[in-house]
Amino acid sequence: MKIVAGVDEVGRGSLIGPVYAAAVILNNSINQKLLKDSKSLTKEKRNELYKYIRQNSVWAIGQASTKEIEKINILHASLLAMKRAILKLKKKPSLVLIDGNKLPTIKNYNLKYIIKGDQKISSISAASIIAKVSRDKFITKLSEEFSQYGWDTNSGYGTKEHLKAIKKFGITKYHRKTFSPICDLL
Repeated sequence: MKIVAGVDEVGRGSLIGPVYAAAVILNNSINQKLLKDSKSLTKEKRNELYKYIRQNSVWAIGQASTKEIEKINILHASLLAMKRAILKLKKKPSLVLIDGNKLPTIKNYNLKYIIKGDQKISSISAASIIAKVSRDKFITKLSEEFSQYGWDTNSGYGTKEHLKAIKKFGITKYHRKTFSPICDLL
C-alpha cells in the first residue's frame, strides 16, 4: 500500500519566531472533504480540525529557529523545518507531497512539490492546519510575555499595530533581525 504524506510550512512572512512545518499521513477513515487550506478557515474551524487530524493521522512537526532563519535565510529554514517534520514521522511515506515549488534534500525519500498544494491535496491541507495551529499556540504563549506587540492577534506579521510597537518598544530576541523593517531599525 502506498503511504502518502503531505507537508506544508507556516510563518515564512512573520517578523518573529521560528518557521513551522508539519508532515501528515492521513488515515483512510478521515473525511477529506473537511480539509482545506488553513488560510481559508476560521480560527475556530482550524482548532477543531487540528484535533480531528491529530486523532486520525500520523503527523509530525518540524521547526527552524529564529537564529537558523537569520543564518541560512527563510527559504532554507522552511525547507529545514519540512525535512525535520518528514524525518519525525513514525511511518516512512512512499511519497511526500510538498506545498510550493522547492524541495528539501532528503536521501531515500520520494519527494514531489505541488504549487498551491494546500488547496489541492487533502494531506497538504491537513499539514497546513497542523503547522498553523501549532505555531499560533507557540506565538500566543510568547505574546503573554510581550503583549505590547499584539502577537496573539497578528502572529508576528508586519501589521500596523506590530510595526508601531516595534518603533515604541524596540525589538525582542524573537524578532528576525535579517527581515525588513527589523534590519532597517538596527
